[in-house]
Amino acid sequence: MAASDDLTDRLNQIAEEFGELEPRERLELLLDYAERLPPLPDKYKAERDAGQHRVRECQTPVFIWVELTDGRVELFADVAPEAPTVKGFVSLLQEAFHAASAAQVAACEQNLVQRLGLAESLGMIRMRGLAGILFAIRKQVQVAMANAAGS
Repeated sequence: MAASDDLTDRLNQIAEEFGELEPRERLELLLDYAERLPPLPDKYKAERDAGQHRVRECQTPVFIWVELTDGRVELFADVAPEAPTVKGFVSLLQEAFHAASAAQVAACEQNLVQRLGLAESLGMIRMRGLAGILFAIRKQVQVAMANAAGS
């Protein structure tokens, strides 16, 4: 399998897994993902505490950092513990995007939230927040790509 296909394959597999579940079970799977989100590395905590890297489109306090290493994405995040579904979505993205090419993450389908079938389980405000998280990640990847090209 070519490296450029890795992310597409991962997202298709995740969407298929969610698609086989009932709406309540999709929420449970999202909660399972929430438990897998690693703690924020210490090097980002001061920026988080200063309100930097917050995803403004989401009502839940969500903070995202993107690093590129050899054109591959590494995502770091901190999500308020009182929002386990949002935390689960961020964890899902972190796992899916891990070591994917920056170009592919930047081009990731914006309708991923709908594709996972979460609309039936989550309200519209939360759906917009999740879409905002994905948009923020894609934007940070695009900026990181531009910065890497300029160096």
